[in-house]
Amino acid sequence: MNPKALLEQYDLQPRKSLGQNFLHDPNALEKIVTTAEVMPGDTVLEVGPGTGLLTERLARAAGRVVAVEVDTRLKPLLEAQFAQTPNVTLIWDDILNVNPDTLFPERDFIVVANVPYYITSAILKHLLEREHRPRRLVLTVQLEVAERVCAKPGDMSLLAVSVQFFGKPSLAGKLNPAVFWPRPDVDSALLRIDCYPTPPVDVPGVGAFFAVVKAGFSQKRKQLKNALGAGLKLPGEELMRLTAGSGVDLTRRAETLTLEDWAALTRALAYNLP
Repeated sequence: MNPKALLEQYDLQPRKSLGQNFLHDPNALEKIVTTAEVMPGDTVLEVGPGTGLLTERLARAAGRVVAVEVDTRLKPLLEAQFAQTPNVTLIWDDILNVNPDTLFPERDFIVVANVPYYITSAILKHLLEREHRPRRLVLTVQLEVAERVCAKPGDMSLLAVSVQFFGKPSLAGKLNPAVFWPRPDVDSALLRIDCYPTPPVDVPGVGAFFAVVKAGFSQKRKQLKNALGAGLKLPGEELMRLTAGSGVDLTRRAETLTLEDWAALTRALAYNLP
């Protein structure tokens, strides 16, 4: 049954305030499960099960599915749908309030999500910036966001550096607006992120790394020497002295740097951060 018919059964309408665009196309749903490489022994954290069409497929493929839904209006629909599906657990909460470490304390997990586009960055931050990260994430996101996440040096952003520090992102395919109901006003894509066991660059601390990166992007139209100096409250001469051995030219702009460039700057500046 399609999302429109399911919602009508319970006298419900999608809420724009929650960014609800429900997936319904069978091929798109199957593509998501395939891209996530869900296996019978896997545990899946699904963010935003909506009307449960993707949840059904995940439950058939995985050992366990934990679905977190913020819209409690959907409770009768989803509880009826999965009453006889013992490997599906429904949690009624905002994913940003849920700590995956408490859900899966002793095993890895995969994240699959059709997320509201307006909180994509917040969800990525919430799931990636923790010690117990998922093995893999597969999310439907706005195409523009997926392209930003997968950017290369020359077109980097704070979001791209933040994601690529924790995992390898890839654009797994574009999604036609017709695979959603209601149709979104923007183009969509399937974003896959394979998380690293440890960061791919050597830094003295994650906090120090992001302090330097955030300072560097704080005035992204300016050269690094100006952005870092202002963001880290370091006089220009001291900044140049501290970073002299980093190999990074501070006349460059933040979007041109590689992860290793940021790591080199972090190693140079770590003990002089405010």
